[in-house]
Amino acid sequence: MNPEDVLANKALVLTEAQRAAYFSDGFLILPDYVPAPWLHRLRSAMTELVDRSRHVTRSNDIFVLEDGHAPDNPRLHRVTSPQDQHPVFWEFMCDSVMTDLAADVVGPDVKFHHAKLNVKSERGTRGFKWHQDIPAWPHTDYSPVTIGIYLTGCDQAQGPLSFVRGSHLGPLHSQYDETGAFVVRVCEEVVRAIPPESIVTATGGPGTTVLLNCRTIHGSQENRSNHARPLLLPVYSSADSFAYTPSPIVSQHMGDIVRGKPARFASFDPRPCELPPDFRGGYTPPWMAQQKQEQRSAPTLGM
Repeated sequence: MNPEDVLANKALVLTEAQRAAYFSDGFLILPDYVPAPWLHRLRSAMTELVDRSRHVTRSNDIFVLEDGHAPDNPRLHRVTSPQDQHPVFWEFMCDSVMTDLAADVVGPDVKFHHAKLNVKSERGTRGFKWHQDIPAWPHTDYSPVTIGIYLTGCDQAQGPLSFVRGSHLGPLHSQYDETGAFVVRVCEEVVRAIPPESIVTATGGPGTTVLLNCRTIHGSQENRSNHARPLLLPVYSSADSFAYTPSPIVSQHMGDIVRGKPARFASFDPRPCELPPDFRGGYTPPWMAQQKQEQRSAPTLGM
């Protein structure tokens, strides 16, 4: 569904000014949006998943480990598809507190695509370089929105999300490097051209929520604090928006209609989107792909 059609529907949660800001800026920050009872349940569910990871010795399809992970000191970077690992997450993602919010920016009929829980343990080593989301999971239009919820809040030291205002209205940049590797980052030439005044960082207390358009350039730094920065990241789209490549993150709920009704026809945006690799052959997490690129680019010492 295109923005004009979305805006023709009455807003459910957001003000019209907030919706206009989302479509103009490519993101929207809502301080303390998620109610405390939901935050309590989500944090409890996260604790259960962290406990499950204690005896995991290497990253797998569910748990992406941070350096120093051990049974007596579980350290996670990510839980993949948390809605498939604990029922509370799926219940939350289907609740009106989320689906009404998604409807305000994608239209009244809302489809679920995938989700991550980026725990981002304290004193971590992984940030996420500037990138755009949609080239990893192209859709027939650009309605997909990521809704990020800081479960315990986030300050500047914890590696908050940062966005380039208005970048969703510009081009989609290649996220392949010069060797042809898919590194999920825009090239340094693009980064150097980003006006510093266009960068906005999202911090806030528990429940602070961010809506992120799938074309917006964004990234984050390492968590340099003494506290984890859990960020829940479900992705929704208009029901008439369809993914046309295999997703790098699979879920039994992918394609579920969580609000409204299924579409009878697809929405198409003619702006092109570069295709990702065929993830059926295996998925390399973005941090590993970026690390490998840095290793390839590092100067070698002569004899």
